[in-house]
Amino acid sequence: MNFNIQQLEYVIALDNFRSFSQAAGHCNVTQPTLSMQIKKMEEELGQVIFDRSKKPLKPTEIGDRVIDHARLILKEINLLKEEVALESNSFSGKITLGIIPTLAPYLVPIFIGNFIRKYPEIEVNIQELKTEDLIDSIKKEKIDFGILATPLRENGVHESPIFYEKLLCYMDENLAEKYSNRIDIKNILEHKVWLLSEGNCFRNQVFNLCSINQIDYKDFKLHYESGSVEALMRLVDNEGGITLIPELATLDMSDEQMDRLKFIGERNPVREISIILGRRTMKKKLVDLFSKELVANLPLQIKENTDEDIIEIS
Repeated sequence: MNFNIQQLEYVIALDNFRSFSQAAGHCNVTQPTLSMQIKKMEEELGQVIFDRSKKPLKPTEIGDRVIDHARLILKEINLLKEEVALESNSFSGKITLGIIPTLAPYLVPIFIGNFIRKYPEIEVNIQELKTEDLIDSIKKEKIDFGILATPLRENGVHESPIFYEKLLCYMDENLAEKYSNRIDIKNILEHKVWLLSEGNCFRNQVFNLCSINQIDYKDFKLHYESGSVEALMRLVDNEGGITLIPELATLDMSDEQMDRLKFIGERNPVREISIILGRRTMKKKLVDLFSKELVANLPLQIKENTDEDIIEIS
């Protein structure tokens, strides 16, 4: 059989995106080029890989097996490239990172500038993804690694904790005067609680921390669920109540905002933040460089947190 690595890459891209136009854009080729190369591979195999009559298109039964083999072949090729790069000590290449929305706006600016300046030959692509989408992207090899809250206990995914972050309570001005620098969980539930929208792991951690039943929550009289921590804080400022926020979101707070911030309970809960990889990552050296630079640039208060009182994701 006479097909090449590029055709394998096109097949995998089409399986990932289930769209010729999106797959072509991802591969930086025209749609006719990608379509023609996949058609050539099908002719060489004597089998149809994709059923184009379906909307969206989907692999045929034999196509699923072909795609599985294509992924394995490309993974081994890339592992070989990585081994060679390790020997040459070459700090170059392209790396794609997924990061959850409750981390991205606070964590990325802390270290990314230093990383790019230190390793100008490494191209970095960053995507904000919810936990479920991030895990799926790791498994489908759409991204090289992810940064998110753990533990996940997902098959086929390796977790490596890098730091621990407190969960803190942000409240309106009147409530802030009522409490000292700490608030118990039972007191939190006595007030209006603003939450992130479904699909955010931080929302699940808040439910677990406060022992709120997801079904019971739907019976609350007032709902406004946001995908943005900043939006929740503005709602608290303007409409009153309480929200829980990650510690990194507090680093640039004004003095007035800091006065509205409270620790939770006697031993403040934390969430574990990890880098996750596929079981056999193709770019471990680059990921290790990334992780090292990230940790080096973390604020001291974050570095000093420990793994006590971790709030898990349900």
